Formats: sequence, structure tokens, C-alpha cells
Amino acid sequence: MHEFTVAQLAEGLHEGRFTSEELTRALLERVQALDSRINSFITVDEDGALAAARAADARRAAGSAHTLTGIPIAHKDIFCTDGLRTSCGSRMLDNFVPPYDATVVNKLHAAGAVTLGKTNMDEFAMGSSNETSYYGPARNPWNIEHVPGGSSGGSAAAVAARLVPAATGTDTGGSIRQPAALCGITGLKPTYGRVSRLGMIAFASSLDQGGPMARTAEDCALLLGAMAGHDPLDSTSAKVPVPDYSAALAAGLEGLRIGLPVEYFGEGLDGATGTAVRAALAELEQLGATLVDVSLPHTHLAIATYYIIAPAEASTNLSRYDGVRYGYRCDNPEDLMDLYTRTREEGFGDEVKRRILVGTYALSAGYYDAYYRKAQQVRRLVQQDFTDAFERVDVIAGPTTPGPAFALGAKSDDPVAMYLEDIYTLAVNLAGLPGLSVPAGRVDGLPVGLQLVGRHFDEARLLNVGHRFQQATDWHTQAPALAGGGG
Repeated sequence: MHEFTVAQLAEGLHEGRFTSEELTRALLERVQALDSRINSFITVDEDGALAAARAADARRAAGSAHTLTGIPIAHKDIFCTDGLRTSCGSRMLDNFVPPYDATVVNKLHAAGAVTLGKTNMDEFAMGSSNETSYYGPARNPWNIEHVPGGSSGGSAAAVAARLVPAATGTDTGGSIRQPAALCGITGLKPTYGRVSRLGMIAFASSLDQGGPMARTAEDCALLLGAMAGHDPLDSTSAKVPVPDYSAALAAGLEGLRIGLPVEYFGEGLDGATGTAVRAALAELEQLGATLVDVSLPHTHLAIATYYIIAPAEASTNLSRYDGVRYGYRCDNPEDLMDLYTRTREEGFGDEVKRRILVGTYALSAGYYDAYYRKAQQVRRLVQQDFTDAFERVDVIAGPTTPGPAFALGAKSDDPVAMYLEDIYTLAVNLAGLPGLSVPAGRVDGLPVGLQLVGRHFDEARLLNVGHRFQQATDWHTQAPALAGGGG
């Protein structure tokens, strides 16, 4: 059963070939047998999962089942889960048990999905390799000496290893798409505001967005249909109707105009990765699409812009972790200042401290105009680049990452090199656009991804293109040897 996609599992449950409890037990056994090698889970909720599976079976027997009823999934450990530890990959929240569910969790629970547990992640979603986690790095199932990507690396690794058919992730600068590409799965970052951020622990509030991670675009369509929608409790949630994403999957690609930014295929792109991506684009051309060269001239400014705006927002959001209200508290503080200082010194890891320092500096008196205000002005230019490009094309495509997964520790001492791993994804967050990564080949035995970017709230078109590509290729069906595939 672990080899089935979400759509196939839903069909099997509907036809009564197996029960949710049987499926959940089988996947829990896989987690117990395999996860010690990849460290994709922080918390496994065996009792809660089995209870939810039995409830799903009862719901299905009563004739009130949703497509996702009884489907086991995992949540990135950034989503609050009522009564289940939510650590955000940090010592600061190692003992935090929320009293409520995030809206994403609540919506998937209402659809009948079964939560197996919470997946590993870079601390407070700050990282591109999952190496900043307080619980140790998750590992790439295709080669456990390599990173799975970040920050949603645990979710990507768990899906790639066939421990769960799908998982949630969050994307602030590529944190769904980049690990999806490096682990050979499909990951969707929706338009900013499409999915509620309530109960999703904040990193950078104007950039963060939750989304689905699964093996196929078809599965992501099913998950997004349950996750999306306006949330009156989230002021950044958009009042935009949610279409039937699954119904749009089968449309043909004839007449589709795909833009290829010249900035995405130049210096910095690994040669073999570029070859794989161009082969994928040729496949889309065979399916009826037209390839059009476009330019996003401010792409080279995206990294600098992001690494001012995101740390500035993080500095504000993380000021709440002070040892007073909840979370980690240092032992025997001498006074209030000592409590604040040592709690934050001991509770946060190096990358989080680095971003707090950068963000606080950018927001400080005398530097706000020079850095933060200027970054917001450049952000507007980045957004305009996409607006101009979408006057000529329907979708923008290119590589998701500069190359395949790198070895654990290879970039840990070079933050700038690590930041460059997100060079093709950051601008999409700055513009608030939807982005999809689908498996598009392998380089040195490791997966690489094709990124598709759409207009605001045009996730249906991206999922359609991804689905048609996956009908014509088999990269998404291949599994690493660790998961029982050919590797």
C-alpha cells in the first residue's frame, strides 16, 4: 500500500480493498523500520493516528466520506496541533503543546485525513538543507549522505521514502519547492493568501505560505482543495473562490505559452541540471505548449532583497520567545534581562540568531530607509517583472534549484552559498505568486525539479501542466532504493 498515491489510496478505500486502520498501521510500521535512517519525523502520534483511522473507517461506512477520508498524512512541525507537540525544529519550542489546531490542520482533519505525526524542519523554517534543526538533519532518501533540502525537508523525505503519501509544508523562499525538487516529489507553493496562515508559526509574515507535498500533481490538487479557502481569523487570507483543482487536471496544453526567463538558464545553473530541465520543457512542447523567451531583469536582486525583508520580519516575529510566556526558559535567571538574554541565547540556533541580528539591524534607526525601505522598493520591481512577463505568457518555467542535493555539511560554514540554493524560488515569494515543482530527471542519481510559476490564484493551471507532464513521463513514479524502488 505504501507504493500508492493519494488518489490510488482514496480509490482503494472507497472500493473497500483495505481499511484506513490497516493502511495507517502499515505506514506506522514503515516509519518505525526506516525513519531512523532519514530522521524525517520529530514526533509520531501512533495512538492518535490509529484512533483517527478508526473514526475515518466509521465515517466511510456511514456514507459521509470525503476523498481524503482515511488517508494518512504528516504535518510539518510548524503547524500547531491541538494536544500534540509543535516544536518548529527548535529547542525554544521543544516542550510546546498547542491548545488548538492550525486552520490547515483543522481543514484536513475535517476532510478525514489521518495525522501520523510531525515532520523535521529547519529551525523556525530558516534554512535550505534541514541542517539547522535542533533534532538533527533529515536525510535525503536517494542518498542519506545528502541533504533533503529545506526548510520542509522532513516532509519531502517522508514522502520520497514512501512513509506517507503526502505531507504539508510551508514556503517562505522556496521551502516547499526546493526540497520537493531535491527529493524527487511534487510540491506546490500556493498564491500568498490562498491558504490560511492561522496556527502556522510565523517566520516572515508577508512571505510565508502553506502548501501540499505529494508524489503527483493530482495528489497536490486533492490536498489543496481541502486546504485552501478564506479564513476570517486570518487577516492575510484572500476572499477568492476556490476552484475544483482536480476537474482542471485533464485539460490539454495546446496553445499554452510557457515563458523561459533568460536569467534562469545562465551562470550558476549546473550543466546537467539545465540539460534535464530543457528536456522536460521539450516534453511540454511536444504536448502542445509554445516556449517563449522572457526576461525577469531584477532577478539578480531577489536574494539581497529577500535576505533583508525576511530577517526583518523574523526579528519581529521571534521577539515573542523570551522565556516568560511559553517555550524554553533558562535555569535560575538572575533578573529579567538575564532571563531574556540567556533564554534566547540557549534556545535559538546559530542560523536563527544570525537572521535576528540582520533583521534587527535593518530595522534599526538610521538604517531602516537604507535597507528595509529600499528592499521593499526593489520587491515592487521584482513583482513588476512578473506582471510584464505574464502579458506575453501563461506560465513561467525553469529549474527549481541550481543543481541536485548536496552533501550534508558541504555548505554549513558558508551561509551565502546556502542562500544561493534558493536563487530560482525566492522571487516567487516576493511577488506572492504560486509555484509548483515537479520531478524532471536525475543527475548523478539524485532528482532535479522543473519549476512552474503562474499568475496570482492560478494554481489550477500549474497543476494541470504538472499533471499532463507526469502523464507523459515517469520521473514521479521512481522511488529511492531505501523506499524499495530501483534507486
